[in-house]
Amino acid sequence: MFAPKNILVPTDFSEHSDEALKEAVDLAHQYHSRVYLLHVAEPITQCAGDYCLDAAAMLQAEEDARSAAKEKLEKEIAQFSDDRDLEIISEIRKGDPAQEILKEQRERGVDLIIMPSHRKTGLLKRIMGPVTEKVMEEAKSPVLLVRH
Repeated sequence: MFAPKNILVPTDFSEHSDEALKEAVDLAHQYHSRVYLLHVAEPITQCAGDYCLDAAAMLQAEEDARSAAKEKLEKEIAQFSDDRDLEIISEIRKGDPAQEILKEQRERGVDLIIMPSHRKTGLLKRIMGPVTEKVMEEAKSPVLLVRH
C-alpha cells in the first residue's frame, strides 16, 4: 500500500492550488506525512521592449515579490495552525517553475506531488498547464492532479 511520507504542493496562490493543499493536508493526516509547500517565483525581466529597469530597481522588485510570496505562504499555513499533528514546511525558489519543483522533489525526498490540473477540457496537453505537464513527465514520484 502506498503511504507517502513527504508530500510536495507547488502553489501559485490560486484557488486551484488551495484545493491541492487541502488534499495534501487530508493525506498528511491519514499517513502522518510532512507537507512541503513551494512557491516558485519566475525571474523578473530587466528589459521589456525599449524600457529597462536599472539594477537597483530590479533587485527591489524581486525583494518585494519575495516578501509578498512569503506573506502569502504564511497565510496559507495559518489556515492549519491549530493542527498540532501537521507539519508544513514552506519554501520560495526563483527560476523555472517545473525545474524548481523537480529539484525540490529530489532534495526533500518527496514521494508524492499534489498539484492542480488548471484546465478542464480539451486534449491532454490542453488539460494541463505546461508546468504540470513537465512535472508529470519528469517526476520520480507519483503526481496527483486535483481537478476543480
